[in-house]
Amino acid sequence: MDFALTEEQDAIRRAVQDIAADFDDDYWARKDHEGGFPDEFYGAMAGAGWLGIAMPTEYGGAGLGILEAALMMEAVSASGAGLSGASAIHMNVFGLHPVVVHGTDAQRARWLPPIINGEQKACFGVTEPNTGLNTLKLRTLAVRHGDRYVVHGQKIWISTAQVASKILLLARTTPLDQVTEPSHGLSLFYTDLDRTRISVREIEKLGRKAVDSNELFIDGLEVPVEDRIGEEGKGFSYILHGLNPERVLLAAEATGLGRAALRRASGYAAERVVFDRPIGQNQGIQHPLAERWVELEASELLYRRAAWLYDQGLPCGAEANAAKFFCAEAGFRACETAVLTHGGMGYAKEYHVERYFRESMLPRIAPVSIQLILSYIAERVLGLPKSY
Repeated sequence: MDFALTEEQDAIRRAVQDIAADFDDDYWARKDHEGGFPDEFYGAMAGAGWLGIAMPTEYGGAGLGILEAALMMEAVSASGAGLSGASAIHMNVFGLHPVVVHGTDAQRARWLPPIINGEQKACFGVTEPNTGLNTLKLRTLAVRHGDRYVVHGQKIWISTAQVASKILLLARTTPLDQVTEPSHGLSLFYTDLDRTRISVREIEKLGRKAVDSNELFIDGLEVPVEDRIGEEGKGFSYILHGLNPERVLLAAEATGLGRAALRRASGYAAERVVFDRPIGQNQGIQHPLAERWVELEASELLYRRAAWLYDQGLPCGAEANAAKFFCAEAGFRACETAVLTHGGMGYAKEYHVERYFRESMLPRIAPVSIQLILSYIAERVLGLPKSY
């Protein structure tokens, strides 16, 4: 058992840190205040070839694994970019994995290079306002008419839809009452985000203003048959190929966010003098920070193990979910402790930790809730009866 990173993995981490260093906390604070996609950061990552880190080499990607991608995403988040920086490139890393696995050669050649080189941005259209995490009950309907499908429906919490030109869209092609299994009859498409047929409305939210979240209203979107991935009706099984990597990447991002918060809190504790001594000399300040370090170290081990299992082609559902759960909680606690360490100044935007704290809620909520993860582990690992 070897816990050391390889030379290549260590080089990836350093190279990403070098790029991220050009985008300091003040850059991300401005984005948090003003909004607007971080095009400069996105362009820098694309220009260095990092958007295709886990994509096949024949289409311009690096051909590396989810472990390398997770190390990259932790480094981005830990730089101080947090979830704003990570979310800007998150979809590029994992989102088109169903295309890699189930797309045709022609589809991969058509779709992957523009995502890898940063020419196109894509959004992930699954969640709906009336179904939430009950994906099998999706209501968005795609009806085939000759060589195209016509789509009507709604999607919600769709990140980057304000700037995306493509959408990975899950829709029902066979009504639920006409299928023998609820997982049947859903089809997956990768197509143009036609704004004459899709109304995109941004949702004002707690944090991560730099990366928009939206509600989509789809009215008569025409999707060519050649934009369907794989067989009709099997789309749900296809998106499963992206779910475990997404959980691993978000776990890494939450870990990185916690590290950024811990770094700032430790620095402040060493410098802030009250009662003629640095507050970091007090065990009441030291011990919570030390505990957060232990938790973040455990977080890294959890997400790295889940990523390794995935890259080896081994089952990793429990491990990916466990990593997402634990890392999100550890990142949140680190950000909370950072705010409390700063005292009243932790509430001030100039010290940045309040921004980290707001962003730390996101990995706890998305893409799957704490309760569903615990139910999954209880059922699949501990052998307990299904509770929902």
